[in-house]
Amino acid sequence: MTQKILLTESEFNSDLLNIIDSKSLEEIRIKYFSKKGKISQLFDEFRSLSADEKKLSGKRLNELKSFVQSKLDELKNSFPGSEIKDEKFFDLSLPGREKIIGSKHILIQTLDEIKLIFKGLGFSIHEGPELESDYNNFEALNFPPDHPARDMQDTFFVNKNFLLRTHTSPVQIRLMKAQQPPVRAIMPGKVYRNEAVSAKSYCLFHQVEGLYVDTDVTFAELKGTLIAFARQFFGKDVRYRFRPSFFPFTEPSAEVDIWWQPKDKPGRWLEILGCGMVDPNVLDNVGVDSEKYVGYAFGMGVERIALLKYKIGDIRVFFDNDKRFLTQF
Repeated sequence: MTQKILLTESEFNSDLLNIIDSKSLEEIRIKYFSKKGKISQLFDEFRSLSADEKKLSGKRLNELKSFVQSKLDELKNSFPGSEIKDEKFFDLSLPGREKIIGSKHILIQTLDEIKLIFKGLGFSIHEGPELESDYNNFEALNFPPDHPARDMQDTFFVNKNFLLRTHTSPVQIRLMKAQQPPVRAIMPGKVYRNEAVSAKSYCLFHQVEGLYVDTDVTFAELKGTLIAFARQFFGKDVRYRFRPSFFPFTEPSAEVDIWWQPKDKPGRWLEILGCGMVDPNVLDNVGVDSEKYVGYAFGMGVERIALLKYKIGDIRVFFDNDKRFLTQF
């Protein structure tokens, strides 16, 4: 045993000459101190020695271990930034731990809930650019050239041909140009209108448009879809009504009202969405055969929906970034 200790010490002294960087230092450390390393093997053999042999070899073996460890520690400090540590095992294949910062805004929570309901009703989700052409935003949707919405008082024009979209209906135009019916989709996103800011209106808001085009689509199906949405979102006891209305891109058209009961104020009907059967001119503008296909469309404001559900009295609080308000949701 003593002879093996001397040979191991001599071999280690030779190996010291080959240590030139942190990588070679780590290789030598493993050679001597790993579970199957030379010093570990010597200790394994030491356990099987007789009591007399242990007295002769034990001290020398401990001295060898201390000598090798001290030399490696000295060399470790001579390589800056390359400390060798007995670190815990890390499984690099494990997924990282997500750092959650803050929470979803109440409008995004509302929008996610709307998306989930319509996905359950068979609608896919499509999005489009916020900077839109005048053709997609107005002309293709059957807006006449002299429609008030084209005026600078209502629309943020970037130049003569482009504007900040006033609704997400242009995504319907893009979708029908790219895909022949059947089409069943919703189009969520931000929209912009040059309106006076008040408790019930804002120059920026979020909207969800819906479109279903196929053969044999009826107004009764549109009504059933919107009622199913209202009952899932507001509860089965929600009070609603449909009123005749007019939109350039649908005929016949209607508006849907929900009974709004704010805290400490009289209740009243509040319009939450417009809807109707897609005007044949819109289908013709995107190359869809209006003699064969028919469809319905609807559009709702996310802010209005959130006002109703959470009984909030002023739309402006959604954009004030007041932590006292946001932390309630």
